[in-house]
Amino acid sequence: MAQVPENPLILVDGSSYLFRAYHAPPHLTNSKGEATGAIYGVINMLKSLVKQYSPSHMVVIFDAKGPTFRNEMYSEYKANRPPMPDDLRTQIEPIHNIIRAMGLPLISIPGVEADDVIGTLAKQASEQKRHVLISTGDKDMAQLVDDHVTLINTMTNTILDPEGVVEKFGIGPELIIDFLALMGDKVDNIPGVPGVGEKTALAMLQGLGSIDSLYNNLDKIAELGFRGSKTMSKKLEDNKEQLLLSYELATIKLDVEVEQDLESFQVAEANTDELIKLYGECEFKRWLSELLDGNTAPAAEVEAVAQAKKIDATYETILTEAQLDSWISKLEKAELFAFDTETTSLDYMQADLVGMSFAVTEGEAAYLPLKHDYLGAPVQLDFDLVFNKLGPILADHNKAKVGQNLKYDKSVLARAGIELNGIRFDTMLESYVLNSVGTRHDMDSLALKYLGHKNISFEEIAGKGKAQLTFNQIELEKAAPYAAEDADITLRLHNTLWPMLEKESDLVKVFNTIELPLVSVLSNIERTGVHIDSQMLAEQSVEIAARLEELEKEAYEIAGEEFNLSSTKQLQGILFEKLGLPVLKKTPKGAPSTAEEVLQELAHDYPLPKLIIEHRGLAKLKSTYTDKLPKMVDELTQRVHTSYHQAVTATGRLSSSDPNLQNIPIRNEAGRRIRQAFVAAPGKLIMAADYSQIELRIMAHLSQDKGLLSAFAEGKDVHSATAAEVFGVPLETVTSDMRRKAKAVNFGLIYGMSAFGLSRQLDIPRNEAQHYMDTYFERFPGVLEYMERTREDAAEKGYVSTLFGRRLYLPDINARNGARRKAAERAAINAPMQGTAADIIKRAMINVSGWLKTQSSDDIEMIMQVHDELVFEIKAEKVSEFSEKICALMSEAAELDVPLLVEADSGDNWEQAH
Repeated sequence: MAQVPENPLILVDGSSYLFRAYHAPPHLTNSKGEATGAIYGVINMLKSLVKQYSPSHMVVIFDAKGPTFRNEMYSEYKANRPPMPDDLRTQIEPIHNIIRAMGLPLISIPGVEADDVIGTLAKQASEQKRHVLISTGDKDMAQLVDDHVTLINTMTNTILDPEGVVEKFGIGPELIIDFLALMGDKVDNIPGVPGVGEKTALAMLQGLGSIDSLYNNLDKIAELGFRGSKTMSKKLEDNKEQLLLSYELATIKLDVEVEQDLESFQVAEANTDELIKLYGECEFKRWLSELLDGNTAPAAEVEAVAQAKKIDATYETILTEAQLDSWISKLEKAELFAFDTETTSLDYMQADLVGMSFAVTEGEAAYLPLKHDYLGAPVQLDFDLVFNKLGPILADHNKAKVGQNLKYDKSVLARAGIELNGIRFDTMLESYVLNSVGTRHDMDSLALKYLGHKNISFEEIAGKGKAQLTFNQIELEKAAPYAAEDADITLRLHNTLWPMLEKESDLVKVFNTIELPLVSVLSNIERTGVHIDSQMLAEQSVEIAARLEELEKEAYEIAGEEFNLSSTKQLQGILFEKLGLPVLKKTPKGAPSTAEEVLQELAHDYPLPKLIIEHRGLAKLKSTYTDKLPKMVDELTQRVHTSYHQAVTATGRLSSSDPNLQNIPIRNEAGRRIRQAFVAAPGKLIMAADYSQIELRIMAHLSQDKGLLSAFAEGKDVHSATAAEVFGVPLETVTSDMRRKAKAVNFGLIYGMSAFGLSRQLDIPRNEAQHYMDTYFERFPGVLEYMERTREDAAEKGYVSTLFGRRLYLPDINARNGARRKAAERAAINAPMQGTAADIIKRAMINVSGWLKTQSSDDIEMIMQVHDELVFEIKAEKVSEFSEKICALMSEAAELDVPLLVEADSGDNWEQAH
């Protein structure tokens, strides 16, 4: 990845930020109903940029009001763009005010676009050999990249230097204007050449060079062999005037009159008082709280904008047996108490218990230290004494507890040999079920949103970076208020969130029957883990290393000398100078390109590029998988223990991390080899049970389309059945190509794919893709009715629901912006299916877990959940019996109007079982 030189001049494309922030969630409003989402998005991106690069010089550039010189040049320029939405227009002035209050220079110049100002400033800096970083999401800016000018897309953190432009676009910065001019731009209404798209433009530019070169070599265009190449020279001749106009329109102006010189764009000290006022008006509570910590504004003003920053509370530190007995009495009498642990690590398999906190009523909480390193008896109570008294309450199923992410606490206590039962509520899950997309579901975010309170941060008491202390090293005077506050805030959050949930019986049911029971199930799966054959992975690494060495030797033989296969410069010398291979593309500096697509093309005719491609792929596999996975194996259990996350995805699906089991590839040999290293213990087998085409079955149930219901009821291959209908042929004559296209249609509809998207996926003309979709809806009218009905319901309610009542809110479903509304409509169609599938697999896990309690853990354990699949480790002789039972339990997780088919297989490893 390209590196950004130290302390560059940062030029921010404010207009790009503005529209990107407006179209991206969350679409916030303050209590007055005023839109603040774009303000938040722009400022958040700027804050991140400043934090990452700490620039001394930076300027944010916005488009000015009114027409530009391009409108005079071509009256239709950007004529298709709709007027700026009112809810965006009202956010521009607050954005400008906040940027200036942050101490950041801001300019906009009438008659030109922000791009032109940025181009001019970038050129000035480059001529002075000063490094420039342009922050933008606009691809047109790639024309400005040179040895001193680099682009960064802050949304993807992609950095483009000259080599990066070639990697991304297939051409260097010097040809970007030609590229844009040939293709045209529908958004900006740049005409381009009719019939020239990205592939055609690239083929011509890579083959013959610039537009000038194309016109000098019109007779050679047909030889390039791309689709339509034989008629392209005439198209270029017929549209020359239009193309040259497009070139001018796409060219960023580099000579705008800018009053300020580069030194004037120095970052100044922020105006804290002004920022407090502006953040208060927008109700950005977290940023406001950060400022207030070091604020010197008048007390009355601080109190007015802090909005209940302070809470009344009395916190106690339990250091004596009498205090412990008193609190145990309080816990026994309480109908519900909040509970939290403090530990040495966020990794539940490594975390040692340091202390616990409790709250019985709002404002009344206590911290019980257990293993602070600098505390000893009699200051710190004896661990065994504490749990002889406290253990029964924690283990009591009838003693109701509430916590924030209690799965972690349950796992940590289990590691210490302590049982936690009676988990009745979890504020993280309450917030998630209430609205999965409404906010982040961590305690600090929830406290700010629902209580207007800023929690004590861990960094405040532990420090930052390498010097940060673990909780057992923190003095009690700081540790106790922090820990007790966690329990207190958890109870307050529950008292706020639960009444909101209780108003919706469906949501209460989702919480009580799906999310809450899953806490203990996931804790057990995580702690069980999956056995990894580190030796196998090590052997794979050795095999890969050996193959890499073989490839190097073969490459040396072909080249006639040794060289570094990973060195671009050396590879260029061997391929193009010594071996004389044809130069298909050049870098901006004029050197022959060795980009992946170039090697792929050359590999058709030459052996060395093919070897280089294999070498690169294997080297990446080795570093990413075979070398890394063994480092994740727990030393004690010799297993990998992932963390499952219940409150991350919008639709209810689980995600996992460290490692991310959901992302291990299965469609290629590399991924399957990795899965081979997930193995069963001696005498056991891995068994995987997987729902078959679950989202299509849910579509059939929700749409009640007779054709789909019939296909599934009769056990037909649904893709072949769809192909038979769409192509109007008997089922037995459906070809593999027909089935492939029908499968793309089936899944495309689920994900709201347009005819354009389908045409790209199948590489067919758009009208042909539209014909497939039209025919599909004629044959399966219930699906079309479902889609239309769902859009209408979503627009009316603002959300859609799963079969079990989970709500999936769609903030943009009634947006005035067409693109955002369409995206929300696509999500509305997909979310009930994906969300219902998520609910079904969760219900299945709960069903299976209940049955597992009747079995010996020596015989069977559930070890993974991946997508629509549950994975088990089973005693070999029990596999047949247990597979049948598990498939039955999973099938019973939902009652659909089509069979809920579960397929199971087993083997010595995960790959064999899948």
